Amino acid sequence: MIDIQLLETALDPAKCAASIAHPAAGGSVVFIGTVRNKTAGREVIRLEFEAYAPMAIAEMHKIAVSAMEKWQALAIAVHHRVGILDIGEIPVIIAVSTPHREAAFQACKYCIDTLKETVPIWKKEIFNDGSSWVAAHP
Repeated sequence: MIDIQLLETALDPAKCAASIAHPAAGGSVVFIGTVRNKTAGREVIRLEFEAYAPMAIAEMHKIAVSAMEKWQALAIAVHHRVGILDIGEIPVIIAVSTPHREAAFQACKYCIDTLKETVPIWKKEIFNDGSSWVAAHP
């Protein structure tokens, strides 16, 4: 089962965890990315995320399919947020269930690392003294 979402509303870790529940799962891993208050020593006020939605959703699905094949994952959820996010809010959740725990960790890491490299999502970091656009996951 693959659950891919690109949302303008708050992400729900419990919903992601529930979406990967499987009776054959021996391990599940949920990664929750949060907006932090500093980047490279500068105080962050908020982040603004934009995406090319059709391509972002297709690429996230491709990543999930690849992880399912490589680690025999039973279920994967990839949820990403767009819009304005304040400190502490969640821009990304990756959840994976597999028959064994090590595979769940590896598949989850693969998903977030590959998402950072290939999915067309951008973020604007808003600081006290200005702002800058960067890849959402540099």
